[in-house]
Amino acid sequence: MRLRNKPWAEVTFAQNQQYAPQDPAALKGHWQSRFEKEQPLHIEVGSGKGRFVYEMAQAHPEINYIGMEMQTNALITALDRQVAQPLPNLQLLLADGANLTEYFATGEISRVYLNFSDPWPKKKHAKRRLTYHTFLKQYQEIMGGTGELHFKTDNQGLFEYSLASLSQYGATLEQVWLDLHHSDFAGNIMTEYEEKFSARGDRIYRLEATFHS
Repeated sequence: MRLRNKPWAEVTFAQNQQYAPQDPAALKGHWQSRFEKEQPLHIEVGSGKGRFVYEMAQAHPEINYIGMEMQTNALITALDRQVAQPLPNLQLLLADGANLTEYFATGEISRVYLNFSDPWPKKKHAKRRLTYHTFLKQYQEIMGGTGELHFKTDNQGLFEYSLASLSQYGATLEQVWLDLHHSDFAGNIMTEYEEKFSARGDRIYRLEATFHS
């Protein structure tokens, strides 16, 4: 979906560096300094407008969160929400999720969330999928081989691909939901896309996986 250009967004980011640092690579290994308290650190790769990561931070004040998104015109919505009602356990990162090891040290993150990522359905674009093995390697590195990957999608093809990719990589599939909204899963927080897709009756798929050192 094409996002409307918001020419004021860059100025807003520059004026609110306490919530979205302009030189995030300099924080590699030191992200805890950005939060009120040192706590487990979770990131969402591809946060879009940030509803999920903001509501997760609200619901879990005992965890620190970073919402990572490469599109300024999307993440500005998350920044506006954070400016209006600041959460001390939330930071925003305007950067490409393909470069995670530039921003996070080994073992700095304890959980990675992937929500409704672009499915890149054409085989020639498989390398762009966020569950392709090069991405999995980065998740494993920044989590030090002990963290969890939580993944949600409405796209059955991407979900099947991700199950195979994780298994082939050597990750352990801890839990799998083939119809999340008709399961006994408690505490689900929806993204903007999830609310839209589920309202029209689409099935939501979810998995949790762990990596090994």
